[in-house]
Amino acid sequence: MLKHKVNPRIIKDGVGTRPDNFFYRLVSSQRFLAIIGLAFLVVIVFPLARTYSQRRLVEKEIEEVKEQIKDYENQNQSLKELISYLQSDQSLEAQARMNLNLKKPGEAVIVVEDKELSPAPVGSVPTDASSTNLAKWWRYFFN
Repeated sequence: MLKHKVNPRIIKDGVGTRPDNFFYRLVSSQRFLAIIGLAFLVVIVFPLARTYSQRRLVEKEIEEVKEQIKDYENQNQSLKELISYLQSDQSLEAQARMNLNLKKPGEAVIVVEDKELSPAPVGSVPTDASSTNLAKWWRYFFN
């Protein structure tokens, strides 16, 4: 009976062997690779986060500027409407009636004057040295 014979592998000039130096052990270590990967991730993530934050600030400023533009457009539209009204014949007629006291031909103008009774000045109440303070107030309000 023939038994299977194991043939030993012959290694020539270090081919197939693992070098036993410090650098090779360091680079092939899983901890070292994890630390390098983590450092690489940190180097990438922090600038990315800063850029994202700056982008959000710029977008917020853009939204504020858009709101200001809408406000200015609304103000501009209302000013255009005011200008068109002030240039109309109706506005000119109203201003002429109010400021220049003008009237249309055949139109009658009635002026109603307000004759308000103004209260008498404080010094106009007769002051008697013999009258009491109560009598002075009575005359001030009811005379």
